[in-house]
Amino acid sequence: MITKSQLKIKRGFDLLVVIVVLPFLFIPIWVLVCIASIDTKRFGIYSQYRIGQHGKPFKIYKIRTLRDGNHQLGHLNDYASNVGKFLRKTKLNELPQLFNVLIGDMSLVGPRPDLQGFADELKGEDRIILKVKPGITGPATLKYKHEERVLERQKDPIRYNRTIIWVDKVKINKKYVENYSFYLDLTLILKSTLNK
Repeated sequence: MITKSQLKIKRGFDLLVVIVVLPFLFIPIWVLVCIASIDTKRFGIYSQYRIGQHGKPFKIYKIRTLRDGNHQLGHLNDYASNVGKFLRKTKLNELPQLFNVLIGDMSLVGPRPDLQGFADELKGEDRIILKVKPGITGPATLKYKHEERVLERQKDPIRYNRTIIWVDKVKINKKYVENYSFYLDLTLILKSTLNK
């Protein structure tokens, strides 16, 4: 199981990486924000409350990809522009989460941060997942990198997400925390980079 010293090393590594890469990515991120602002006719940064470490809510930042509409789980791409679909497919819309890592809300690797009603309702041994900060990538993220496509094929995407995908993600994320190592994080970062 992940220890306090491992959590400190993990945080130090996150800060080091973000401080090194953000100066190179700041201008590209700003360009994408401007493009998204023109494309969606709204400010190109989107924020939403998610559940973080120890069950505490925080604001996550993304590049806006959706037009106005009654967005439904499993049909989000129906509201995305062509630019938005590209950003979602390539995960470039998640680049602003580097700022979440910088300020300490997130980690480079960990369980993906969920909306209220999921991680904050974990019980018993499953709450071990909340020991770590949510991540930009992680083992469950890699397995479900095409999650939106899977949900689009379901008659009841909300129920399928809660009863099938979420249950599996909990198992995967528990295993990640229970078997944590710095080498595991490096491996997951490498896999995420190669699987773009």
